Amino acid sequence: MSSKKTFEMVLTALFTAIIIIMAFVPYLGYINLVVIKATLIHVPVIIGSIVLGPKKGGFLGFVFGCTSLINNTFNPSLLSFAFSPFYSVGEIGGNFCSVIICFVPRILVGVVPYFVYVGIKKLCKKKAAGDWIALPIAGVAGAFTNTLLVMNLIYICFSSEFASAKNIALDAVYGVILTIIATNGVPEAIVAAVLTTAIGKVLIKWRR
Repeated sequence: MSSKKTFEMVLTALFTAIIIIMAFVPYLGYINLVVIKATLIHVPVIIGSIVLGPKKGGFLGFVFGCTSLINNTFNPSLLSFAFSPFYSVGEIGGNFCSVIICFVPRILVGVVPYFVYVGIKKLCKKKAAGDWIALPIAGVAGAFTNTLLVMNLIYICFSSEFASAKNIALDAVYGVILTIIATNGVPEAIVAAVLTTAIGKVLIKWRR
């Protein structure tokens, strides 16, 4: 087995362990904000995508989705029905759409940053400086892939349930969703940009 494959296997296992630890240590990976859970688990998925490629990144995203399903089933917030078909509150319950919301955006978090990173690197004439541009943008792209897809899928699949759970009018749902995107998504994207740049730069150097 080549040293490159060994490095990738070890790093994949390490990122998987980090995701699981972050998911199940209280207030480390998932922060319960009553309405919805803010998360930092997208960060190792984004970095894994950039360093290991979209296949392994997609696998890490799948692990992220699994932890989300488990957390929203056994440690629910107000909107956990949107992430788990096994959780319900009153007459509002999850369904197959919950599985899509739980897994598809998270898997794409492990795919999108890689292509954003590679694309920006190709546009940068100075390759040495390219990482300092490509890494933070890829981090932001990964974070917003998660936030925008999750929140818009909730709007598409669970608008009426969201309105009932929040006790608001149906036509006010998207305004509340935009507020969540701004208050949760923007800070998550900033953190992702900073950590992806700092950690990604070191790991890319080691890989080379």
